[in-house]
Amino acid sequence: MDINFNKNEDHNKLLVSDLRRRFAKVSLGGGLKRIEKLHSKGKLTARERIDYLLDSKAKSIEIGAFTGEDMYEEHGGCPSGGVVVKIGYIQGKQCIVVANDATVKAGAWFPITGKKNLRAQEISIENKLPIIYLVDSAGVYLPLQDEIFPDKEHFGRIFRNNAQMSSMGITQISAVMGSCVAGGAYLPIMSDEALIVDKTASIFLAGSYLVKAAIGESIDNETLGGATTHCEISGVTDYKAKDDKDALDKIKYIIDKIGDYDTAGFSRKEALKPKEDPQDIYGILPKSRSDQYDMKAIISRLVDDSIFEEYKEGFGKTIITAYARIDGWAVGIVANQRQLVKTKQGEMQFGGVIYNDSADKATRFISNCNQKKIPLVFLQDVTGFMVGSKSEHGGIIKDGAKMVNAVSNSVVPKFTIIIGNSYGAGNYAMCGKAYDPRLIVAWPSAELAVMSGNSAAKVLLQIETASLKAKGETITPEKEQELFNKIKSKYDKQVSPYYAAARLWTDGIIDPLDTRTWISMGIEAANHAPIEKKFNLGVIQV
Repeated sequence: MDINFNKNEDHNKLLVSDLRRRFAKVSLGGGLKRIEKLHSKGKLTARERIDYLLDSKAKSIEIGAFTGEDMYEEHGGCPSGGVVVKIGYIQGKQCIVVANDATVKAGAWFPITGKKNLRAQEISIENKLPIIYLVDSAGVYLPLQDEIFPDKEHFGRIFRNNAQMSSMGITQISAVMGSCVAGGAYLPIMSDEALIVDKTASIFLAGSYLVKAAIGESIDNETLGGATTHCEISGVTDYKAKDDKDALDKIKYIIDKIGDYDTAGFSRKEALKPKEDPQDIYGILPKSRSDQYDMKAIISRLVDDSIFEEYKEGFGKTIITAYARIDGWAVGIVANQRQLVKTKQGEMQFGGVIYNDSADKATRFISNCNQKKIPLVFLQDVTGFMVGSKSEHGGIIKDGAKMVNAVSNSVVPKFTIIIGNSYGAGNYAMCGKAYDPRLIVAWPSAELAVMSGNSAAKVLLQIETASLKAKGETITPEKEQELFNKIKSKYDKQVSPYYAAARLWTDGIIDPLDTRTWISMGIEAANHAPIEKKFNLGVIQV
């Protein structure tokens, strides 16, 4: 019996249990009372609509489940950003579905709602995935309108994307299943086809109260913009549905007729399960983010048949580069080794740190994968680049820049899994959110920040104590410890994976055992979109 393995296992299983508890809470949206109110109107919830629409026996993944976590508390909160987004299958075809959650402020758009909708469209555009909008929204949340309305990445960008996606040939289908007002009315009507549910749905630029106030006309909402009006008088919508399920059945019927897509041609063979038990991941991954472990043991529990072929195995050992398959798909893996390693010359190198040699190796491997059209998977547990005179004199900035250049200019799809640390420039070099991974997710053990909580707290403590001393205050050891604990507590909250997920710095927090599914479905999505750009590193320092 390995006592450390058992302690790690208990800790990581508790993290996954907490993940499930948090998801169960957030999946209720605005709460049971609002769900009951929705049901009393004969309507399904956003999650019920998506579940009915997607093929029941096929896998699906949810994007941004924890979006908005602990945000907008003074406004009553915004669970899941007030919109549910899933990638799944409809009639066997992979699609992305976006559904307003009417239990959260009547589906109103908070600033984070706009960001999440734009992320869904980005996934659709990058992967040429059909996108389905299930509309049930009161429009912009007016108390925060200045943060959602006028800027480039705000509400209006969604309609601009509608237009460009149409020109790209990306299928867009909308079902209006509740309110659809003001500027939001353009989203369904800029889709290829629009459905509307009779009696419970309406579309108009201005509702009856605003019409009365603006031009003095008295009219009810159903006559103004109901299903009969738009299907039989205005011609704004294409199909009238009798209820939610009828609308969703019509979408299934339409999707079933879509022709096949051109593929990118990524290699796939018959999928094999890992020989090593993936459950062991819980025991291998240490409780402390500063402890060592062998990343190769993690990789062998993620890849098919637990087989991977290392590239430059004996060189640049703090980064592992390897070819493997995940659920049958060929992948190139770039992973941070968390063990202390020793070079052939006898130099000891810290695990999780990127050195000159490992940066060079990763740059070359990324280039090879682009040459061979192999998707890249980044497994992050990185504290940053090596510092000090030896590294600086060796040109660590130059070598790190080469790696960042390769990641930035890579044209094959990239997928990032944040396993542990994701600090500073290491986050960038290992394909953080700013480097356009097709999907980026974190395990519950992840931490994202400029530096670790301990390091940041020590730096901030020095600044704070210097400021207080300058004001003539005496800092006792007890006062210093109190300040340190206060600073670290605040910083630790910000490095939490839930803090990152709330702001869509990642697409989600997942059970490590779901990693293969996310990567496999991500590559399948990416295979919809042939690579149109040539790989070009540009000018690099040598």
